[in-house]
Amino acid sequence: MRIRLNRFSYSVLLYLLTPFILLRLIVRSIKAPAYAARWAERFGLVSRMQNKSQTIWVHAVSVGETIAAIPLIKQLQLRYPHHRLLVTNMTPTGSDRVVATFGDSVSHCYAPYDMPDAVARFLKRTNPQMLVIMETELWPNTIAACEKRQIPVILANARLSEKSALGYRRVLGLTSPMLGRLTKVAAQHSDDGARFIALGLPQANLTITGNIKFDLDITAQMRADAEALLKAWRGDSQRKILLVASTHRGEDEIILRAFGEIKHRHSSALLVLVPRHPERFNDVADQAQAAGFVVARHSAREDCLSADVVIGDTMGELMTFYGACDVAFVGGSLVANGGHNMIEPAAWGKPVLSGPHLFNFAEVSSLLLSSGGMLISRDAQELATTVVELFDHEARLQEMGDQALSVAEANRGALDKLLHIVEQALPAPKR
Repeated sequence: MRIRLNRFSYSVLLYLLTPFILLRLIVRSIKAPAYAARWAERFGLVSRMQNKSQTIWVHAVSVGETIAAIPLIKQLQLRYPHHRLLVTNMTPTGSDRVVATFGDSVSHCYAPYDMPDAVARFLKRTNPQMLVIMETELWPNTIAACEKRQIPVILANARLSEKSALGYRRVLGLTSPMLGRLTKVAAQHSDDGARFIALGLPQANLTITGNIKFDLDITAQMRADAEALLKAWRGDSQRKILLVASTHRGEDEIILRAFGEIKHRHSSALLVLVPRHPERFNDVADQAQAAGFVVARHSAREDCLSADVVIGDTMGELMTFYGACDVAFVGGSLVANGGHNMIEPAAWGKPVLSGPHLFNFAEVSSLLLSSGGMLISRDAQELATTVVELFDHEARLQEMGDQALSVAEANRGALDKLLHIVEQALPAPKR
């Protein structure tokens, strides 16, 4: 059903919803106190940047998009040393990742809510020459305000599932003008591009670049850290390690039930369980203890050699965790969340397991499944059976990891294409 909505009525609706938006922040801050801080930034009240500075603004809504943007931001720093890099997020976890990765080498704040006055204040204070939006964070007033100020807007690493496209189609009077204002959409796949075109993006403004998440860099330091972590988890034994990453509510019970079955065949096996959201760390630890497992907390650097389950309750270490496991299960996929980034374990050459809900990574999962580097488990029993089979057959485990790695290596190169788009769209420096 089509909804009659233009940018004016959309803006009025946003203002009317402001009390509920603030209430939601308060509710979220009960479990994640960081949501109670820095509200002024969300309304465009950020530190004023000097007008003479040349600023490239990169927006990554949360931690997943921020991690994907890291190679891009590092390349922008190298290629445009006289520009200021401004990185914005909407979540504390994304914010923490920016600070941990870049420190004060980039400017950082929350992005403003998509209200005309908040966006105007933000743009006046930050004076960006370009906006690069990661994936599909589309805000009509922000994009319109950038067009008015002749600020190019690039939608980078863009993806658009059929489900999301259906939602945008219902408000086509809002969606189509917004897409028409984008300077360029750098889409992950031709299917994503076709959906953007169907919603009103001009064909000339579309480029298929591939997925820049394939262009991640596993450094020598990361490999050394993974080796040290593997030693802490495994010791001198040959215990097998199952990493389950980025779980959502409703998945941990399934994982713990599966791990109970795995322990019947591999009694020394270790489960490293990493909830997606920090506010769930304690709850998941309690669930594991209630299931009868000996639990250690990674943040406390507790002895892991006698533990059955390690809770990965820190931020920013997941890539290292992938390097220290035998098999990786990527969460957000046993529930209808759409899955998370399975490129990271593939890049380490690890066998990748997932649940059936993969619409956020449809193309990547298709590549991995067709290569044999990834398998789907729909329930606890299927997951337990698959993991036991891999643990029992080292050659099969290695073969599957090699197949995943070959996909990761074969699909690199999207970052260079995206940087070329940036170079073409970036205005000439002010004199």
